[in-house]
Amino acid sequence: MPTCEHCEAHVSERFARVFADERGLIHACPNCSANAGIAEVAKERAHDA
Repeated sequence: MPTCEHCEAHVSERFARVFADERGLIHACPNCSANAGIAEVAKERAHDA
């Protein structure tokens, strides 16, 4: 199961597919980051793709 690099909490496979970086690392789970921040990263990655 994927884990947050910051706090080592488990995250779902679905969360990992959306928010992992190109190496598959999750740098912030919902507990470590505001949902708005996660959404901004997702928009940025979608734009860059």
